[in-house]
Amino acid sequence: MDIKSLTPNLSVSPQILASELQAVADAGFKALICNRPDGEGADQPSFDEIAQAAARLGLQARYLPAETGKVRDEDGKAFGALLHTLPGPVLAYCRTGMRSTTMWALSQAGVTPLPQILEASRKAGFDMQPLVQRIANGGVTPADQADASHQVVIVGGGAAGIAVASSLLARSPQLDIAIIDPADAHFYQPGWTMVGGGIFQASSTARTMASVIPTDVRWIKAAVAAFEPDKNQIILEGCRVVKYQQLVVCPGLKLDWNGIEGLTETLGRNGVTSNYRYDLAPYTWQLVQQLKKGKALFTQPPMPIKCAGAPQKAMYLSADHWTRQGVISHIDIDFCNAGAVLFGVADYVPALMEYVKKYGIDLNFGETLVSIDGPAHQATFMKTLADGTKEKVVRDFDMIHVVPPQKAPDFVRVSPLADAAGWVDVDPATLRHKNFANVYGLGDVTNTPNAKTAAAARKQAPVVAQNLLTALGSHTGQAAYDGYGSCPLTVERGKIVLAEFTYGGKLAPSFPAWLIDGTRPSTLAWYLKERILPPIYWEAMLKGREWMAEPNMVG
Repeated sequence: MDIKSLTPNLSVSPQILASELQAVADAGFKALICNRPDGEGADQPSFDEIAQAAARLGLQARYLPAETGKVRDEDGKAFGALLHTLPGPVLAYCRTGMRSTTMWALSQAGVTPLPQILEASRKAGFDMQPLVQRIANGGVTPADQADASHQVVIVGGGAAGIAVASSLLARSPQLDIAIIDPADAHFYQPGWTMVGGGIFQASSTARTMASVIPTDVRWIKAAVAAFEPDKNQIILEGCRVVKYQQLVVCPGLKLDWNGIEGLTETLGRNGVTSNYRYDLAPYTWQLVQQLKKGKALFTQPPMPIKCAGAPQKAMYLSADHWTRQGVISHIDIDFCNAGAVLFGVADYVPALMEYVKKYGIDLNFGETLVSIDGPAHQATFMKTLADGTKEKVVRDFDMIHVVPPQKAPDFVRVSPLADAAGWVDVDPATLRHKNFANVYGLGDVTNTPNAKTAAAARKQAPVVAQNLLTALGSHTGQAAYDGYGSCPLTVERGKIVLAEFTYGGKLAPSFPAWLIDGTRPSTLAWYLKERILPPIYWEAMLKGREWMAEPNMVG
């Protein structure tokens, strides 16, 4: 038997035989649902034969047949009713398990989020992508018509989405563009490190979404449920359909706060904080000011993550404050990094190590935070040893700055646009999707091997704008993204190590070394971060002004 689990209460399988029912019962199943019509195959036992054998073993059995490829809306409802009444766990079967999975998927419409339905089905080996409209429509077949249609649809109203919309309009003012995003607020996320260090106020990093979306762009305030790139359309929650000629996917990534056991219950209290959330960055600064002695932990999860330098930026700014307050000798600082190195580009490590030594920071590589007990002030890490084995390490803390594991949004991970790891699968130079020629991706959601930073999105937006307009036939020439990313590492208040690099970790300084040597702490780089970059973000990047971000033309 090839039994696949969809939920803790339901599994599916291909056709079962009466002789296999003992094994089914021994596996703990209490009921069966047959979704295969009698007489479909020459080697197929009848449902009555299965039901009689099941009864002798104390298993309940129900018959809900459907022809191959013809599962009706009412079949889904009936399947859901059976799941509600039968004792579980339940095993449903047909010829391959596909019809059973289809009925389950339809039965869960409006109960379970669409991405979870698609992911559970995929893990069991069944592709429910052709059903996304029916599932999104409450398990009912919708009318095949679009609610909206645009030349260009951009999914995501973050830094990448607004920037690419503005870059497109700067080149083609009459272009018909829509941005899909359910959020009310837009954030300058690079500023949250400074909020956590007491330099910025949180309010300075937030604006309303309506104020940053270009006036000539239609804002569709909704969440995406699924992509149907073979039909050039997107399904929104509620089963609204938006069609496009060209699609740009840039919804950012998902911070998986639930990926660390116990974290969500204690965030924002018990000394547990994170600069990766707008409302928690001020709490970081509060904790830093209050701590006079004790243990401070700073964590970094496995890559990829948004702004790989941010976990240690928080640590350096905190240590700098404790140094200035004269209490650094009373505070033990640990940096617990799931990776094997302090920073991915080796040229910047010597300067960072000087600060590690200055602040007396203990570096713990290969340690991934797996659980946290806020009231007990204990954090548990899984440490990878040199021989590849793992062991648990429990650390006490008075303050802990947590960076959650990160992945692509659910609706992206389960879509045809995703690679095996769940990221949007694009060419690293053109940022065009590898399988769908009218789809582009940029920002944190793509599988390009660059640092996931706002600086990267700023460089990517003009490349996508140029190549998309060339594809539409209104422009000529091909642009290429070289992997540029920037990470201003705030090593102390007033000094920054300005890391700038392209694909492969090749250094890519924007300024001559006599002005700013990125491999050394720089006061001018701090001034750039504190005073210059925020206005560049709001007034240049989000407005389509490409100062020092013009695309590199290659054809």
